[in-house]
Amino acid sequence: MSTPDEIRADIERTRGELGSDVDALADKVSPSSIAHRQTEKVKSRFQGVRESVMGAAGSARSSASGSASGATDQAKDVAHRGVEKAKGNPLAVGLIAFGAGWLASSLIPTSDKEEELAGELKDRAAPLVEDVKGQAKDVGSQLGDVAKGHAQDLKDTAQDAAQTVKDEAQGAASDVKDHAQGAADDVRSS
Repeated sequence: MSTPDEIRADIERTRGELGSDVDALADKVSPSSIAHRQTEKVKSRFQGVRESVMGAAGSARSSASGSASGATDQAKDVAHRGVEKAKGNPLAVGLIAFGAGWLASSLIPTSDKEEELAGELKDRAAPLVEDVKGQAKDVGSQLGDVAKGHAQDLKDTAQDAAQTVKDEAQGAASDVKDHAQGAADDVRSS
């Protein structure tokens, strides 16, 4: 049979574990922690894409540095390896195509007609941009309110759980004390 000190120690250990679990749960569902985890996921994905694309460029650079006599063969080899690396990665192909298109477009000067059309388009889009900004602010404030409500609900639930554990622990301690008192009385009367 457990002694009162062992039971108290068990209650304290359980209380500590519950406190840690509640803290971990609160951290996991807090909006800032969720945002941090999502940010880290996005950073990780971009890092992987960057390494994939930069790895292809790095191998191209290392292969291209060689003797002058084999420059043509090396260039063909680099191009072939670049194509092979990009075959399995449609994102890399898209980025390369986007970069090539951007480079080509930056080399060609804009015409007067293009500048005129761009100005008109900008003027027409201005009200739409303002409308979208307003709607984004509304959605952001609504999400903030919802997150605050959920955080408050979680806090209330955690407080209720802590109170329940405290009440049960006090009840268990009282029961142990009563049992110990009864055992002491039995020993005295024997």
